[in-house]
Amino acid sequence: MGLSGASARGRSAVPTGAGGASLGPVEPVAALERIAFLLERSLAPGYRVRAFRTAARVVDGLPPGEAAARAADGSLESLKGVGPKTAQVVREALDGQVPGYLRRLEEAGGDSAGAEGPGAALRALLRGDCHTHSDWSDGGSPIEEMGRAAAALGHEWTALTDHSPRLTVARGLSSQRLREQLDAVAELNTRWAPFRLLTGIECDILTDGSLDQEPELLERLDVVVVSVHSKLRMDARVMTRRLTAAVRDPHADVLGHCTGRLVTGRGRPESEFDADEVFAACAGSGTAVEINSRPERLDPPRRLLRRAVAAGTLFAVDTDAHAPGQLDWQILGCARAEECGVPAERVVTTWSAEELLGWTREGRVPARVAGA
Repeated sequence: MGLSGASARGRSAVPTGAGGASLGPVEPVAALERIAFLLERSLAPGYRVRAFRTAARVVDGLPPGEAAARAADGSLESLKGVGPKTAQVVREALDGQVPGYLRRLEEAGGDSAGAEGPGAALRALLRGDCHTHSDWSDGGSPIEEMGRAAAALGHEWTALTDHSPRLTVARGLSSQRLREQLDAVAELNTRWAPFRLLTGIECDILTDGSLDQEPELLERLDVVVVSVHSKLRMDARVMTRRLTAAVRDPHADVLGHCTGRLVTGRGRPESEFDADEVFAACAGSGTAVEINSRPERLDPPRRLLRRAVAAGTLFAVDTDAHAPGQLDWQILGCARAEECGVPAERVVTTWSAEELLGWTREGRVPARVAGA
């Protein structure tokens, strides 16, 4: 069964839509999943998200009619993985109500990607996302949940880019685990058409600018995002050489969160490098500059984003999502792209899967981009 905006099991992973459409009756599992989605998007504590996702899986696994029977006799909470709050959501949904917990979350900000407002025009053109993570590395959800949520948001494709081996703190994938993941993605794609999950990696840029995975494996992947995660405070000249070497690697497709900054909490300063030299290398090699939409990153800063536009680079508006709800963050990157004058035709995440793969595998860009 294809996804096409619905899950492989025939129910919406995001019942009211990515933009928080008007509320109406919703099935219990869909209500639980939508709550988890909204909590993920707001960066709520992981334990709270897990409570709703776990309950959704438990209720989804019940025989037909059992959830209703347990709601009637008060035994929902006796199920392992279902607590008082999640049981209340199930009861209200079975009664034909919009669960109060869900209504409050929707009213607090369910509509993140409406038809108007900053970034909306570009967001409407997006077809995919080049940077996402699953629980194979440091993401919080299985591959299948990430794929279902991406399809429910209207994406035609999404790239799965779990971390590379050296990033042990993020459970980076060894070459063997990456090969196993390629097989898992291939199996999912046999039943997800027309939605397509692309294979990929977020590959660490090592201190000498080389990439942290076997070249033979990088060659097999659909999308290679290259990012710095270590020694972010190295000398600017050395960091410039490091980044330019990485983006010129023939396997590199996207330069991820180029400054490494964090703008929330205790924060983290930007890495220092010659932005004009790095962006010129990106433009010359056809490597896209990522516009990272994570609220704590929003990388690159506006002043650098405008310089990348002037350099003529391609761009990828990505979420760097580690949970399904975070896939809805692209509107943040779209708003920054519009503000800084990024031409929509140079945004690779507006391209079809066929156009994207023509670029990553053969270096071809669509005619409308080449002629722009």
